[in-house]
Amino acid sequence: MSNTPSPLIRVAAQGRTVSVVGDVYRFLASGDETNGKYALWEAIVPPGGGPPPHVHSREEEGFYVLEGEITFQIGADRVVLKAGSFANMPVGLPHSFKNESSQPAKMLISVAPAGLEQMFFEFGAPLPEGATMAVPPSQEEIEKLLALAPQYGIKMLLPEH
Repeated sequence: MSNTPSPLIRVAAQGRTVSVVGDVYRFLASGDETNGKYALWEAIVPPGGGPPPHVHSREEEGFYVLEGEITFQIGADRVVLKAGSFANMPVGLPHSFKNESSQPAKMLISVAPAGLEQMFFEFGAPLPEGATMAVPPSQEEIEKLLALAPQYGIKMLLPEH
């Protein structure tokens, strides 16, 4: 009997899919499937979509824009990344992203080590495989995210009221 690991193969539309505060995340690899080394997902970000500023205390986060354009706020700097562009956010660097265009954008997002994907599984709304439209974000979903984020080493940088 061999202990050779099996490859993980996902074809178009396959992968656990969740609605995350208005975005669609389709998971191509989770930590359970990569021995905790990394997680990778496809994100469909509609116009106006994207998370508020935040800081990761555990994982590097990489973004590869496949379609459209995404505006990143990285500390005090803003940069617009178009299809074919990549950005890596080191641990501890405040950042956010937003689709400020009028067209949906698509990205690959990776985290290393894995683990953050579990937060999305915990609070995101399940969608059928192949779904491309998210559930509109609700106040309840946003509050659940704000409550869970610190448990996953994420500090949300929300404006003071």
